[in-house]
Amino acid sequence: MGNDTLLGNGVVGILSESSNKWERRVPLTPSHCARLLHSGKGKTGVARIIVQPSTKRIYHDSLYEEVGCEISQDLSECGLILGVKQPKLEIIFPDRAYAFFSHTHKAQKENMPLLDKILDVRASLYDYELIVGDHGKRLLAFGKYAGRAGLIDFLHGLGMRFLSLGYSTPFLSLGASYMYSSLAAAKAAVLSVGEEIAAHGLPSGICPLVFVFTGSGNVSLGAQEIFKLLPHTFVDPSRLPELFGKAKDPSQSAQTAKRVFQVHGCVVTSQDMVQLKDPTKEFDKADYYAHPENYSPIFHDRIAPYASVIVNCMYWEKRFPPLLTTKQLQDLMRKGCPLLGISDITCDIGGSLEFVNQTTSIDSPFFRYDPFNDSYHHDMEGNGVICASVDILPTEFAKEASKHFGDILSEFIGSLASTTDITELPAHLRRACIAHRGSITPLYEYIPRMRNSNSEKLPETLANCHPNKKKYNILVSLSGHLFDQFLINEALDIIEAAGGSFQLVKCQVGQSADAISCSELEVHTVGADDNVVLHQIIDSLMSIANPSENHGCIYKETNKISLKVGKAMERGNRKELDDKEKPAVLILGAGRVCQPVAEALATAGSVSSRQLFNMCQEFEGQSDIQVIVASLYLKDAEEIIEGLPNATAIQLDVTDHENLHKYISQVEVVISLLPPSCHFIVANACIELKRHLVTASYFDDSMSKLDEKAKDAGITILGEMGLDPGIDHMMAMKMINQAHVQGGKIRSFISYCGGLPSPEAANNPLAYKFSWNPAGAIRAGRNPAIYRSHGETVSINGESLYDSAVSFRMPDLPSFALEILPNRNSLVYGGLYGIDEEASSIFRGTLRYEGFGEIMGTLARIGFFDTEAHPILTLSKRPTFGAFLLELLKIKSEDFDGTMTSENIEGRILALGLCKAQQTALKTAKTILYLGFHEQTEIPVSCQSAFDVTCLRMEERLAYSTEEKDMVLLHHEVEVEFPDGRRPVEKHRATLLEYGRTQNGKITTAMALTVGIPAAIGALLLLEKKIKTRGVLRPIEPEVYMPALDILQAYGFKLLEKTE
Repeated sequence: MGNDTLLGNGVVGILSESSNKWERRVPLTPSHCARLLHSGKGKTGVARIIVQPSTKRIYHDSLYEEVGCEISQDLSECGLILGVKQPKLEIIFPDRAYAFFSHTHKAQKENMPLLDKILDVRASLYDYELIVGDHGKRLLAFGKYAGRAGLIDFLHGLGMRFLSLGYSTPFLSLGASYMYSSLAAAKAAVLSVGEEIAAHGLPSGICPLVFVFTGSGNVSLGAQEIFKLLPHTFVDPSRLPELFGKAKDPSQSAQTAKRVFQVHGCVVTSQDMVQLKDPTKEFDKADYYAHPENYSPIFHDRIAPYASVIVNCMYWEKRFPPLLTTKQLQDLMRKGCPLLGISDITCDIGGSLEFVNQTTSIDSPFFRYDPFNDSYHHDMEGNGVICASVDILPTEFAKEASKHFGDILSEFIGSLASTTDITELPAHLRRACIAHRGSITPLYEYIPRMRNSNSEKLPETLANCHPNKKKYNILVSLSGHLFDQFLINEALDIIEAAGGSFQLVKCQVGQSADAISCSELEVHTVGADDNVVLHQIIDSLMSIANPSENHGCIYKETNKISLKVGKAMERGNRKELDDKEKPAVLILGAGRVCQPVAEALATAGSVSSRQLFNMCQEFEGQSDIQVIVASLYLKDAEEIIEGLPNATAIQLDVTDHENLHKYISQVEVVISLLPPSCHFIVANACIELKRHLVTASYFDDSMSKLDEKAKDAGITILGEMGLDPGIDHMMAMKMINQAHVQGGKIRSFISYCGGLPSPEAANNPLAYKFSWNPAGAIRAGRNPAIYRSHGETVSINGESLYDSAVSFRMPDLPSFALEILPNRNSLVYGGLYGIDEEASSIFRGTLRYEGFGEIMGTLARIGFFDTEAHPILTLSKRPTFGAFLLELLKIKSEDFDGTMTSENIEGRILALGLCKAQQTALKTAKTILYLGFHEQTEIPVSCQSAFDVTCLRMEERLAYSTEEKDMVLLHHEVEVEFPDGRRPVEKHRATLLEYGRTQNGKITTAMALTVGIPAAIGALLLLEKKIKTRGVLRPIEPEVYMPALDILQAYGFKLLEKTE
């Protein structure tokens, strides 16, 4: 293949990272690669993915191979090559496209050799940092992961520091971030530390323990997310003196031996760090960014004296006042400041914290600065403050950081891999292209211009300029989003178009999407009238600096101007954020499943709940969600939302067309937890109002036929998003698609699922209980079933279903004595999962504890499940349960001696030929007695059939107590064979085991969790625009099941996978 055809050939390469021994992140995880390869080149634009081998990458090479990637050192066939950090220059091949963090778009001098190589070999360069969304924010960044890892690392060091100071604290048990297998595991460890503090407290001698967070961007939010896992209270900066005043109050000196059961947090922003020199003016953030010289530092006086730990998360430039100078720290420590340490997550060496003069490494993250001797040490002993300044923090959570990064990047890969003409790319990708086919793209033409004009110091021409000379020079300072908004191009165009020239004097570039940049240019003209020209240039620069204003702010100092670039834009963005309403979800139905759905959604914007502290990994940008719970009975809805933030209860009848439309129109997504018969009404309303819909129920024909209408309306109707159906689909499709990508064929697909009592709650003869009305479960046991076994179709009629149960043992859970009942029509899943032509066995079954089928089958033959009106139940005189049992067992009352025992019930069952095995007859007899059918109490008039009576007794006698938990078990077994016998037949197993959970003294059933949480995840995926497909959709598509399964596991669901 010729080099000129490589660009856009659909072959993607993934580099082995070489910039740092700790760099284990990847641009695409195996899951992302699977999604791109599963869907085919026609849909994704990706035909092949070649991965350079690496022994340190967070995802092993074999995981990439399993999903269909090729492992090779040679990436010469790749048209698009991806990395995280800059690659070595020798890996830059001609006529390819590259994507990584290049750090070249601001003409950074140290990275210009890389850009030169790109240009020399006619390559194309896309920079992740430049992929910006419609909101103006970077789409690809690791800020929160830096914050998370940085604070965990510091807490780890804090425990050691406290020990050296003579205090044993729970922090000592915490490891560094990289020591945990996942972010979830690290958070669980922090949570455990928090529980220890809440239970046993901290020594009063180190309290109040105050963490001061600077800034409010993603880095700060990530650090605060970890902090909030500890028992905590946030304090307004103005109340810090009051907090310490109480702690030092002599009247409370008796508390010195007591413990303190929480830590304190304080978030400070620029207005807490500086104040205007002119006391008559109020603080204005935009003015501060434009004119920092008009402000004086106050952090050292108002905040630092009360800080135990400073967590530095803000971007800083030299033109701003420092946060804390070396002298200020020395003075504070001599006065007894309680400062223990600095977590400089921004790693701004010699920056806002002057005494932080060195970076540290992941394996040696701390140094100690002794302000009394102005000396630095690499230990935890002695005077001073410990400082952490690691510059590669996100890689400590390489797996989660890569997943987050790849979730976004994978959406762009198809376009980048298949395009040869950048004009065909979406705008956000075009803007990210610095160079194309060896030429700088128009947006970045300022780079060579700035390089040509670059000067390390102020030019002599400016220094020697005399006011009387007719050579006019002026120093212009441009501050703002010069590079990410390409305003630098406009500025340089204005200067050159007017006949002026410029020389770059200084360039300080922002290191984050929120940070602004500052460039100082010496603009000069020559000629008698050039002063006029110079002023025309300044006026034009003012026009781009303040497009909504007709004036600029000119410094009074000679030959100096400051332009407030970006002021109006920044205010506009802030207003947009403030005015933006919370996204809203309407939940219809307030049954048992509703509680976990409402809780997951209502707390999605918070890290305070135990459940959500893992979920927030997937939804980086999700704000608070307004949840509306609607029920026919207002009281039920009010009980659901009790104690939940952002939640409202309403009374609603879905047959009330006007009100249904009223509430649906107020939300983005509707979740229907109503009976399936109601979904059609709701779905039509959602189509009419163009709102997404999620249900946990099976799709019937009426719902399936709404596909085209939903597509025309531009909405997604995501159904079967529960447990079964739902999680079963997701686990199955993941296994099947992985097998197909590896070239395998499905020989056998077996699936079992059941809602059961936990073993300790299976304390009745049937070993089964109901968390709601048993009618549905009993009817399901009377449905016919059909499946395929070794190529033959097997049919079972409903009357024989219970008798078809077979015992089952799981290798991974050998203590469970289970049995399997065939579950309806298994054959439809062959077509649904795309395996009908290849699988000789397709079976779906229901799990119960062993013995359930034989007892239920015997009860059915006795007549307990008959639905016809029974004559004895139609009499005006109500029969007792005992009398009704005699009728069913065909025992005449005059032949009955008044005592009903398990032995005589057993004998009667055998005598009637209703059961062949004596042991089964005895189990059935014990079940009948357990259900109270021998009792001499009247049957309620509402019961007209044996089925009604049985449902009543089972609902009463087989209910869970307030302390008992249920259990959900879902198990798939897939046999995969490979053509030509190149690999042996593989047996893949996937298992979900979930128990009911207790929180705040209340038990949420496993069934409610496993049905409700997937529905909530579906709504979140739609809110986050992760699901692009429109129409009627099941969770069998990678865009649904890949992120959903990851979130379920992060949420704490146990999904076990094994291959033999």
